[in-house]
Amino acid sequence: MSNKITIIGSGNIGLSLANGLVKKEYSKPSDITLTRRNLKLMSEEVAAGFNVSDNNIVAIYDAAIVVLAVLPQQLKKVLEEIASSIEPEKQLIISVVSGVTCADIRKELGNNVQVIRAMPNTAIAIGQSMTCIASDNANEENMKEVTALFETVGAVVTINEDLMTSATALCACGIAFFLRSIRAASQGGVEIGFHAHDALKMAVQTAKGAADLLLISQSHPEGEIDKVTSPKGCTIAGLNEMEHNGFSSAFIKGIKLSALKAGGLYKEG
Repeated sequence: MSNKITIIGSGNIGLSLANGLVKKEYSKPSDITLTRRNLKLMSEEVAAGFNVSDNNIVAIYDAAIVVLAVLPQQLKKVLEEIASSIEPEKQLIISVVSGVTCADIRKELGNNVQVIRAMPNTAIAIGQSMTCIASDNANEENMKEVTALFETVGAVVTINEDLMTSATALCACGIAFFLRSIRAASQGGVEIGFHAHDALKMAVQTAKGAADLLLISQSHPEGEIDKVTSPKGCTIAGLNEMEHNGFSSAFIKGIKLSALKAGGLYKEG
C-alpha cells in the first residue's frame, strides 16, 4: 500500500497536520502533497520538502490517504472536482471538515468510498492534539490506521458520528476558549502588579500544571480544587466571585453555541 498522503486545503489544520506528522516521523515531507489555490503562499512548505500542487486531481493520483481540510463552504466544489478520480478500493478519505457527515461526502464521491471523520485541533502541530474520529462505514483496519496516524500527534478518542459537532466545539473551538482564559488570567496578573510578559508566563505554566495534574493523576477537577481552597481563604473567594459573574455558565453557553454553529456550517455553504 502506498504511504503517500495528500492534504487538500493547506490552511491552519492542513498545515498543522502535515507538520505534526513530519515532526513525529510518521511521514517524510516527500510523501505528503499539499494543495492550495495560490502556490505563491507555499514557499516555506516547498523549502521544507513537501510536494505542493494547485491541481487536486493530479495531487490525489497516487495517494493512499486523501485528507479533506478545506472550509465547509468550499467542500462541495472540491468533492465534485475529485469524484471521478477517487479509487475506492485503494484510497481512504479522511475529512476534518466541520459539520460534514460521512454520508454527505459519499453522496458526492460514491457509496463504496470509505470515509473517516477526524476532528483535531491546532495543537496537532506540536503533537498535542485532542482528535476525535468517527465513521459509519470504515473497516477496522482503516480505523486503526487513522487512529495510529493521529496518535502520532496527540490523543485520540473514537466516538459516535452524531457527536462529532459536539467534539468540534469542545476540542477544536475549545483551544480558543482555553487560550482566552489564559489571556484573561495574564491580564488579571498585570492588574495586580506583574509585567505583561511575566504575567503571561505565570498564567501559561499554571494552566499547563492544572491540565497535567488531571492527566497524570487521573483526578477530578473538583478534587484538585478542594486541595487549594481553605476556609475563608483567598482561592474560594476568587472562585466564588468568578461564579457570581457567570464564569462556568458563560463557558458552557459558549461551547453549546459553538456546537450549534458547527453543525450548520456545511448546510449554509
